[in-house]
Amino acid sequence: MNQVSNRFSSTRSGNNHISLVDGKNGRLIYRGINTMELAVHYTFEEVCYLIWNSTLPSKEELITFKEKMYAKRRLPKHILNILENLPSEMEFMSILRTCISALGSKNYTWKPTLEQAIEITSVTPTIIAYIYRKKRGMDFIPPSLDKGHVENYIYMLTGEIPREAQVKALNAYLILTMEQGVNASTFAARVITSTESEMVSAVTGAIGAMKGSLHGGAPSKVIEMLNKIGDKENAELWLRCRLECGQKIMGFGHYIYKAPDPRALALREVTRSLLGQNKLLDLAYFVEQTVIRLLKEYKPGRKIYTNVEFYAAAVLRAVDIPEILFTPTYTASRIVGWTANILDQSKSRKLFNPQVLYEEIFPK
Repeated sequence: MNQVSNRFSSTRSGNNHISLVDGKNGRLIYRGINTMELAVHYTFEEVCYLIWNSTLPSKEELITFKEKMYAKRRLPKHILNILENLPSEMEFMSILRTCISALGSKNYTWKPTLEQAIEITSVTPTIIAYIYRKKRGMDFIPPSLDKGHVENYIYMLTGEIPREAQVKALNAYLILTMEQGVNASTFAARVITSTESEMVSAVTGAIGAMKGSLHGGAPSKVIEMLNKIGDKENAELWLRCRLECGQKIMGFGHYIYKAPDPRALALREVTRSLLGQNKLLDLAYFVEQTVIRLLKEYKPGRKIYTNVEFYAAAVLRAVDIPEILFTPTYTASRIVGWTANILDQSKSRKLFNPQVLYEEIFPK
């Protein structure tokens, strides 16, 4: 059965015009532009526009695009009714999946459109914020119609205007998690689209894949490690003890990237620009530099690099996003990539119909 599984996992499913994941050389490219540049110098809205339209917006195009996005943040009345009546013990991602599915109406028919992608992307943070505050027994904070996408998300969660350092850090994280080639959830979205089912069904299927523990898992182990270290003064001794006991340092090494993870490099650059403005980011940067130095000492010649989960943990902690929101927040950014792939797939008449080998198993 392993032979069958391996053949299926490496099946080529078509061409991807949206992103390039180059694990050998440590590159992640969106529409021909390196994500390092995008995460450091551009906003969430600008990169959305790029992924959906294959080009960065002009000033005038960006103004119009923001107006469209911000106008779609409000929750439809029937979604509010669903949120109020679902069981309180229902798991977070299951509630989100149900609400996205319920968006389907006469406006969501074949073929998928950019307007549909904008609406789903814009309303998802509002749904997430509503679920989060309801689970904590707090009143819902309606979305602002003039704040930026990232600032508005933090505002709806906390009720406070976020600091510039928080917005900059989370903006970079959301850009870097928007798209990652044809991974499991994106493949699910493309398969559903290939049947000529509408965009809401495809996004709902992708969320179903994302909520699985092998895909959209949170970087909780990194947070646990940073909590145990606590302060810069404790870092070297704690890390040396781990290495001398043969234990793994969380947030280092990646199964795809055999060179430095470009997403981690970009988040490191953003973190470095914010040093002195947030204690948690300061600690993460110091710990990473210490780990890199100690790995050269303990594991010379081994190519072990920082992965995106290390800095994702630091950024999400610094922005005061609790662990229950890690996968939903990841989902809110990845919807951009899913919908871009859905739009791309809808141009093809190809129906995905993977073939697997049948193996007869005889009872002993």
